[in-house]
Parts: sequence; C-alpha cells; structure tokens
Amino acid sequence: MAVEPFDVVDLIRTKRDKGTLSTEQLSWLVDAYTRGYVADEQMSAMTMAIFLNGMTRDEIRDLTLAMIASGETLSFEGLGKPTSDKHSTGGVGDKITLPLAPLVASFGVAVPQLSGRGLGHTGGTLDKLESIPGWRAKLSNDEFYAQLRDVGAVVCAAGAGLAPADGKLYALRDITGTVEAIPLIASSIMSKKIAEGTAALVLDVKFGSGAFMQDPARSKELAETMVQLGKDAGVKTVALLTNMNVPLGLAIGNANEVRESVEVLAGGGPADVVELTLSLAREMLALAGQPDADVEGALANGQAMDTWRRMIEAQDGDPDAPLPTAKESHTVVAEADGILATQEALPFGIAAWRLGAGRARKEDPVHHAAGIDLHAKPGDAVTQGQPLFTMHTDEPARFERALEALDGAYSIGASAHDYGPLIAGRVD
Repeated sequence: MAVEPFDVVDLIRTKRDKGTLSTEQLSWLVDAYTRGYVADEQMSAMTMAIFLNGMTRDEIRDLTLAMIASGETLSFEGLGKPTSDKHSTGGVGDKITLPLAPLVASFGVAVPQLSGRGLGHTGGTLDKLESIPGWRAKLSNDEFYAQLRDVGAVVCAAGAGLAPADGKLYALRDITGTVEAIPLIASSIMSKKIAEGTAALVLDVKFGSGAFMQDPARSKELAETMVQLGKDAGVKTVALLTNMNVPLGLAIGNANEVRESVEVLAGGGPADVVELTLSLAREMLALAGQPDADVEGALANGQAMDTWRRMIEAQDGDPDAPLPTAKESHTVVAEADGILATQEALPFGIAAWRLGAGRARKEDPVHHAAGIDLHAKPGDAVTQGQPLFTMHTDEPARFERALEALDGAYSIGASAHDYGPLIAGRVD
C-alpha cells in the first residue's frame, strides 16, 4: 500500500491556525478526498477552517485547479466557432439563461450551458426547461457537440465526470454551514466552468435579499475572485454585479418563467428581464469578438426566437406545446390606493418554493405549474382591489404557508423605495 505524502490532520491544523497550504498539499487534499481517503468529518473541519480564516489568492487558484484535475475536461477547439458561456449565482425569477443562450447563439457563437437544478428559493434552469413537454436535460457527449455545432446553444445537465470533487464538497458544505465561504464558492463555480472548456465566461453575480450573497461588498469580492480565477486559467472572464432585492421580471416559478422568456424572445417581456438579457448578451458577444452585435435587433426580428425553437426541438421538446397550468390559484389584491412601495425578493422566492416550485431536498419533485405571477412592480400606481400577485399550485393547502412567507414582503405607500439600479457594477 502506497504511503500518503501528507497527514490530513496536519493540514487541518495549518488552516485552523491561519497558515497557508502549498500547491502540493491542496492537490493531495482534493485527490485524497475524492478517492475517499480523507473522511467527510475531516473535510468538514477543513471547510470550517477555510470559512473562518479564508484563503490566499494562490490557495484559491490551487484549490480550483485541483478540483478541475479531479475529473475530465471538455474542449471545443474543433468546433469551428467561438464559445462564450454565462453563469448566474441565482436569484428569484432569474430565468435569464432561457432567452440569453439562443440570443447569443443566433450570432454564430456556441453557448455550452451546463446547468443545474434548484434547491431552496432559487430556481434551477433545468427545472424550468423540463416544464416544456418532451424536453430532456441529459445528452450524450456526441449529442452535446452536435447540437453546439448545428444549433449553437445547449442547455443541459452536467455529466458526473466534470470536477467530481466539487460534487462531494458542495454536498458537504450544504450540511456543515460553510456554503457562504468565498474561496469555496469561487472554486466550486469556476472549477466546473473552466473544466467545461469555454473560451469566454460572463458572470452574473447577484446581491440583495433574494441573492445567495446578500451584501454588495461581499458580492463584489466574490466576482473579483472568480474573474481572477478565470484569467489565471486562460478563460476571458468578466462579471456584472446585479441587483436581486426585487424579483426579476413578473414570473417566479418554472412554466411561467418559460412563458416570460418566450415573450422576451418575441420582442416583449418585462423591462428588467430584457435589460439584463441584452447586457449579458453584449458582454458574451464582445468576449467572442463581436462587440457591435445588434442584440436588440435579434430579438425584434425573430432571429433569437428561431434559435430558441431549434434549441428546444434538438432536445426533443415541443416549443408549440401548451405549458402546464396549475389547478388552483389565489390572487392577493391591494388594500388601498397608492404606489407599490416595496416588494422583497426573498419572501416571494420562499413563497413560490412553498407552493411547490422548488425543492427542499435534491430528491424532491418540482411542480412545474406552481409559482407566482406578479401584476405590479415597485413604483407602479395601484388602486384598492387591484390584483398585486397571483399564486398557483395544485394543492390549495399550500396557500396558507405561502401567504405566511409574504407577511410584510410588500407594501403600498406614497412613493417607491429606492432599490438602486439593476446593474450596479462590472468587474474585468
């Protein structure tokens, strides 16, 4: 039996005492954990030490590279077209991938979107797309490459072979209170994106009540860390800092978010969803060598919609099929005349989750028709009795707990609360 080059307890003590781990130590740690030599309780102690004491820039880079090395990497060199990808840190009503991927692909840029499922109040892109009858998330490598070449956009489930160390580590962080550690978040996201093989990456890093990272300063720190990791790995990377204090768009759920995305692709849709889609598209296309692409025109003339239809059909979905609708609905109306002053993202996300749009455990099913449709946004004038939002579910017993989550989540007053701009900054 081979002798291990390091003792994990020594490494834990080093990090506990605010020391620095070497490239060789971090490479061994990730490999030993992936193959089961380092136990979960030992890695739990290490992640807590990292959470409390942080990591240097070199340590974060070495951790990320070790996680990439734990599995396979993809390459698109023979594709014949540039690649550009996007990652969002997630939020309430964040359906941007759906209109964005076909929009960018309609300019001849390949968009390889390996996406995930929702857990908690932030919805998963795959859950949304699976509300389209027939659509499938799992593709073979051959299907994946063929669709990238022929259609240009692929949104599918990541294979287990990409950064498997991250899969183990993420599950552990989720149950040990260490999810929010910036070195662990950054290495988790970027190990998968770099292993995916894209040449360019645009990050949508959110802050605010409905975001994974609520504090703007912490969000900026995360964005800067991830942009640097991308550049260290030779991936052209930029980040936008975007506001998630208010739900994005008017639809929160799965099927209803698909409907809203199709409205955007048809040249309509809510102004904030359109603004963020266009801003991210410009960044992705600029990194791919097309800084002057007419993204507004591609929405207006049907170019992006044509690519959407081909993208859905390539994965056996029917873009013309009716989307699921809920059996029960409950509408909440304004109690007075005035201005919709506040509308907090997190409570609306939790309410949609309680209606069945999300899952508490990875094994839980998602109810595709469940969710919330907003009828007004902060700043809109409302009159007494006017609908503010409608909740949808197949199980009416869920309405009570959803309404509990929304207690105090919105208000009517003389003027709207200033939540700030949708796009608050850029990191490159």
